[in-house]
Amino acid sequence: MPKKTLESLELELRNHAMSYPEATEDFPWGHRAIKVKKKAFVFLGGESSPGELSMSVKLPQSRDMAADLPFAEPTGYGLGKSGWVTARFKKAADVPMDLLRAWIDESYRAIAPKKLVKGL
Repeated sequence: MPKKTLESLELELRNHAMSYPEATEDFPWGHRAIKVKKKAFVFLGGESSPGELSMSVKLPQSRDMAADLPFAEPTGYGLGKSGWVTARFKKAADVPMDLLRAWIDESYRAIAPKKLVKGL
């Protein structure tokens, strides 16, 4: 099995986010955003530097828990005040994929219309 890289993990997260009902991909400001009904629920890349994986999501239920994690911080541009959290990683081995998938799910449920969430 090939060794996981930050790029391959970002692609896995992108594919997971795209599996949600009516998810679409956009590239505002040159960064990957996964949206539902034209509203972003995941940003990948963002302010990350080369050799870094960065993901921003809206976490209305778990943002306080996320704040205690060494790799997470409130998202910049004032989004942190609205419950957005950014996670950054420099090594593929440090990326908690199950947690990040759960965060994508929480963010989708927070952003998507109730009708779409009911279908999950």
